[in-house]
Amino acid sequence: MKQYTIPVLDVSAGAEAKAYVDTLTKPIGSLGKLEEIVVTLAEIQGRKLPSINQLGVLVFAADHGIVEEGISAYPQLVTRQMVQNMAVGGAAINVFSRQQQAEFSLVDVGVIGEAFPEPVKDRKIRQGSENFLHIEAMTQEEVEKALEIGYEEAIALFEKGADFLVVGEVGIGNTTTSSAVVAAITGLDPAELVGYGTGISSGQHLHKIKVVREALALHQPNPSDGFDVLRKVGGLELAAMVGAMLAAASKRIPIILDGFISTAAACVAETISKGAAGYMLLGHQSMEPGHQKAFQYLGKEPILSLSMRLGEGTGAAVACSIIQSAVLMVNEMATFESAGVSGKSE
Repeated sequence: MKQYTIPVLDVSAGAEAKAYVDTLTKPIGSLGKLEEIVVTLAEIQGRKLPSINQLGVLVFAADHGIVEEGISAYPQLVTRQMVQNMAVGGAAINVFSRQQQAEFSLVDVGVIGEAFPEPVKDRKIRQGSENFLHIEAMTQEEVEKALEIGYEEAIALFEKGADFLVVGEVGIGNTTTSSAVVAAITGLDPAELVGYGTGISSGQHLHKIKVVREALALHQPNPSDGFDVLRKVGGLELAAMVGAMLAAASKRIPIILDGFISTAAACVAETISKGAAGYMLLGHQSMEPGHQKAFQYLGKEPILSLSMRLGEGTGAAVACSIIQSAVLMVNEMATFESAGVSGKSE
């Protein structure tokens, strides 16, 4: 089993960044969360003046056996159709990635059916996960393979110059999977986590809660073992997302978290390698109820709250403009001394 080494955050660089931000031509603290973002990035990158130049957007796609239980408003075929849409640039994440001039990569790790043509990368592990209401979602070997693929695909983006990362997903049924994963790790009742996903009915919602509860009772995943959680109630794309996040954290590259699925993967990443969450900023607050529970578990606060719940990495990509503003602020604003502006009166 691969071991992921996460470096310790550079708190001294963060302190230096905070001290420097306080010398800029503004009242102390007046740029609010932008100042906090600068400090976080300084700790991640290990330098007083953080910089971000090239966004990498990495989207993993896979199907989920749990869809057999009628927990989604959409048929499983939609996963494949959305990948095809994304491949030609028609999805929301494509639009926001182009806005950010991001390096974009789309990877199939488990979509049912034959391989997609380029530009989709064919890293298919199997034809969707198993129905975890009855048997474990994946084998240990498949979990490890998914993490390794996620790690490799993130490194490939970094080698192209990406120095901050959004990890997105496509997979009908993955809010159910994420609910099971977060419930397993946090110990929360699935009723606190399970939402309406793609727009299910109230009856389907109650059924979805029941499915997650029964699956957890059957498998009893170990909350302190991320591999065990993934194997029993996870998904192929979710596991690949974990691998990508661990790659970024190991290379001191900031990760911008998206919504519920992304943050569920982040919970697993932190369980597998303590300290990984320190390399993550939370792009936005999803409308999915489980998202708030998941990011509170990680100790994160959202940058944006725009009533979004699409997934794909969209909320994280939109938040990147705010993060870029924070970086420009610390690198380009004048200090009181350099501008010859009088400081605060004693």
